[in-house]
Amino acid sequence: MFWCSKIRLTGRGALRFLSAVLLFVSFASAQAVQAEKVAKGSETAKNGFKNEDEIAAKFNNWKTDTEAQAWLTEMGYKAANVETVVAAKQHGEKSDVEVRIKFKDQQGLSQNRKDTKQIEKVEGISIKLVSNVNGFNQIDKRWLSHYARMWKMPSDVEQILKQFVGETLPAKPGRAANRIFLNELDVTAQRAVTSFFETHKHEIVSDLFQGDGPHAAGWVMVAFKAMPKTRWTLRRVEDVVRFYSEGPVTITRGGNLKIGRVTMQRKGGDGGRDTSKMLQFKINPALLLNN
Repeated sequence: MFWCSKIRLTGRGALRFLSAVLLFVSFASAQAVQAEKVAKGSETAKNGFKNEDEIAAKFNNWKTDTEAQAWLTEMGYKAANVETVVAAKQHGEKSDVEVRIKFKDQQGLSQNRKDTKQIEKVEGISIKLVSNVNGFNQIDKRWLSHYARMWKMPSDVEQILKQFVGETLPAKPGRAANRIFLNELDVTAQRAVTSFFETHKHEIVSDLFQGDGPHAAGWVMVAFKAMPKTRWTLRRVEDVVRFYSEGPVTITRGGNLKIGRVTMQRKGGDGGRDTSKMLQFKINPALLLNN
């Protein structure tokens, strides 16, 4: 016997009512979790933008900001001989902040930068915000077709990854109905994927971090904000690419791909919209702090 709102339910009616209530609660819970993820992602993005504003402002106040002076020195410039520094945020580029440095003469360059006759340089910096030593940061996210063209991906590898992201339904059922995980593939298919990424590993990781064109990133800065005073590290992008390329290409227990220290996975989320089928690459930026 079940009572609710003065309506007496018995037998099958009560079971149906209970099933409906449980279904509603399950749906509401899933919606709440999704909303929380969206809110968290939005907050992370906002914090990233604030971080870029802060770093640009520090560069623009380089005359009195000792950290900005240290960054200029790390980039190979003698702060004492710099005339002007103008930093600005970029949108949709690998460089989150571009810094235009004009120095008085060739003496503005440190010894290892005197190979240029320019007295003005533009440096692109990719900035990663870290609030947890075990946190992850997205470094690139695009449709699979874009990566396939960019890296001249063999058709068999592209077809496998279409099933991985869910653009194509898997040939046989697995852990998910709408996609496959890489560790569900047969040995031949797994080897095709890992061999391709192993062969092109350095090129791929370089594209993920540096990009190309006039707004390519020449530097990577990590800002660690899990303590009262922010800890910064600034590295040449070539060194960052070398560091994150180290290690084999393997398929993880979760069915994703590990490319050295870079993780490749299906984006997911987005309430199941098509954008959830994009390919995403992530790293732990905190690893650079102690390397």
